[in-house]
Amino acid sequence: MSIIGGVRPCDTPSAPSVRSPAVSTTEQRRTGDTLDVDRSDTGYRDWLKEAVRKVQADANRSADTHLLRFPLPERWGIDLYLKDESTHPTGSLKHRLARSLFLYGLCNGWIRPGRPVIEASSGSTAVSEAYFAKLIGVPFIAVMPRTTSAEKCRLIEFHGGRCHFVDDPRTMYEASARLAVETGGHYMDQFTYAERATDWRGNNNIAESIFRQLELERFPEPAWIVATAGTGGTSATLARYVHYMQYDTRVCVADPDNSCFFDGWTTGDPDVTCDSGSRIEGIGRPRMEPSFVPGAIDRMMKVPDAAAVAAVRALERAIGRKAGGSTGTGLWSALKIVAEMVAQGRRGSVVTLLCDPGDRYLDKYYSDAWLAEQGLDSAPYTATIDAFLATGAWPS
Repeated sequence: MSIIGGVRPCDTPSAPSVRSPAVSTTEQRRTGDTLDVDRSDTGYRDWLKEAVRKVQADANRSADTHLLRFPLPERWGIDLYLKDESTHPTGSLKHRLARSLFLYGLCNGWIRPGRPVIEASSGSTAVSEAYFAKLIGVPFIAVMPRTTSAEKCRLIEFHGGRCHFVDDPRTMYEASARLAVETGGHYMDQFTYAERATDWRGNNNIAESIFRQLELERFPEPAWIVATAGTGGTSATLARYVHYMQYDTRVCVADPDNSCFFDGWTTGDPDVTCDSGSRIEGIGRPRMEPSFVPGAIDRMMKVPDAAAVAAVRALERAIGRKAGGSTGTGLWSALKIVAEMVAQGRRGSVVTLLCDPGDRYLDKYYSDAWLAEQGLDSAPYTATIDAFLATGAWPS
């Protein structure tokens, strides 16, 4: 598999700018004092209608994702659920985001026939965007850290995308923008547009789906929903929907090691940064992303990466499903919240997300050799989870 200049070969046409789409027909005419410029292009509009139809049809073909129960002792009076986003066609929560971003880019006139879509991503968003790019017939380039799992790279290429690797995750943004200029393509920029591309008021977004699926449960309005932050778009959608619908549900965001969302949220400093990239693929960022809406959420937890690993392994023991590290980060926080509710004698429900399948990370979160290489010891956190599930008390 050859790599030229860090990017696998991709035949892309050259054009002058990123968000100044070329049009093949410009008609200018003067009628009296009126100057009339018509840039409509029947061929492009026909392509656009068909591209939007294909993306919307994908949603119609996809049944809603499942809401799984994590087994807890009945006497606690608390139900813990995981919204299983791994059942999307591209296997992750990012399928929803990619669909929204493509519709947003198409309807804004940013995505054009024959021109590549470029994205900065640590993997799962790129897999989903490669899928939609192939669906509408445009090239796709993923700009991603060199440490991204081999399975994610394989999936991007399976869907027809190309991988452009950077050694420093902090340079993904600039590299993506540069590639868009060089190729005349569109830099999707999930970290800016995630929170605005999704209709947070409803329209079958993830928040509306959760509440609809809980309607017949014994606690239909959850006490807490726990999310993790990569772009911040999911937490923004959840929190805005809760406020819009006037629910009492609180939203907690769990943040991994080597990420600055927690520090930015607690200090109120939007310019906070960190020097290292997150080991939990898909979440954690070296800067406060524009799509993160700190004022909308109620609580944040800083979760050690070793605790996230312990949590996904506990999930497999509990329900027989492997999941990625982002799921473990959220699950650890959800279990702590359940422990608080038990201690307070509160009944109710808690929801977190199963973001993507664990088979993408067999060489990482399920590999003892990788844990040792990273200096991570999950054993104390495993003992904490086991003790809590056995006694209902969170060890100090």
